[in-house]
Amino acid sequence: MRQHGAIELAWNGGEHTFRLGLAEIEELERECEMSVFLLYSAVSDKVPFAHLKHYSAVIRLGLVGGGMAPVEARAEVRRNVDERPLVESVVLAQVILRAALERVHSKEMETAPGEAEAPKSEDPSGSTSAPSEQTPLSSASRT
Repeated sequence: MRQHGAIELAWNGGEHTFRLGLAEIEELERECEMSVFLLYSAVSDKVPFAHLKHYSAVIRLGLVGGGMAPVEARAEVRRNVDERPLVESVVLAQVILRAALERVHSKEMETAPGEAEAPKSEDPSGSTSAPSEQTPLSSASRT
């Protein structure tokens, strides 16, 4: 099942699922000591002000949120982020954060528990609210 914010990307010679769910975002904010919004600015600015650990944390937690074991994700990031030129990881971190912030959806995504679809409206106005039983007061009766 695909979840909100999950993206599949080619990285390190294979396809990987990256996702920053709420738990990963909270950990990311603690680890980087800034909000996810400020972190996105830090990695996306024309003059990025993010540190190497920020890129590493985004990618590692994205892998964990995508289903990879934390130990395996840490090893992957050590080999393919920390020990490689930083420029190779900049766009990947930007894409992972943007997907989390925009909560991208997949057409194949099933409804997650607690995320029921909105009811379909039969009202021509598109309203899903129950119709009012009261009739509007005329302007003459309001005096």
